[in-house]
Amino acid sequence: MKYGDKKIKRAKLELWDNPTPERDYEIDISSPEFTCLCPRSGYPDFATIKINYVPDKKIIELKSLKLFLNSFRDVSISHEEATNRIYETLLKKLRPRRLEVVGDFNPRGNVKTVIRVSSDAE
Repeated sequence: MKYGDKKIKRAKLELWDNPTPERDYEIDISSPEFTCLCPRSGYPDFATIKINYVPDKKIIELKSLKLFLNSFRDVSISHEEATNRIYETLLKKLRPRRLEVVGDFNPRGNVKTVIRVSSDAE
């Protein structure tokens, strides 16, 4: 197993304390190299995953987020399920004041898909 594969396999989302929890502010994160596999064909799907959140007590450590997103690269999963799984994981871990996750998938077969999942704190 290669170095990167080991890191991805052991990846756990890490959280840090929010340095200014008394203030509402937005964090925008974009991951333009997201990949997963089409559950029907097995072909790779490519997307930009966009995350926007207003933190409460915790913020996400970016390298751990990168490894978490990379863990989808060999997973057979629909665009909808991938985006919702990312959203649910972040919502559960971060417990933010607001969260939006957008899966902006590249066209394949002349069809483009954008999945948007959002809510205020739950």
